[in-house]
Amino acid sequence: MSHRQDLVRALRAAGVPAGHYRIEGVHEPGPPPTDFVYLRGRPDGRWETGVFERGAYETTAVHDSEAGACAHLRTLLGV
Repeated sequence: MSHRQDLVRALRAAGVPAGHYRIEGVHEPGPPPTDFVYLRGRPDGRWETGVFERGAYETTAVHDSEAGACAHLRTLLGV
């Protein structure tokens, strides 16, 4: 099981609405919400977290590990 899957379970348990976040490969609500925080992989093998607002992705951090990206997304969501 991946850190991302564990994160989705933790966010659900904490009652975070599903439309507030998008986690590549494990939680991709459709149609996509207007604004959300996200975690996605990068072509270089690292991970990025950020905010999608007004039709644009804004990366707030780049992480060397999936675990680090998951921890940062939890912080962004206040969980």
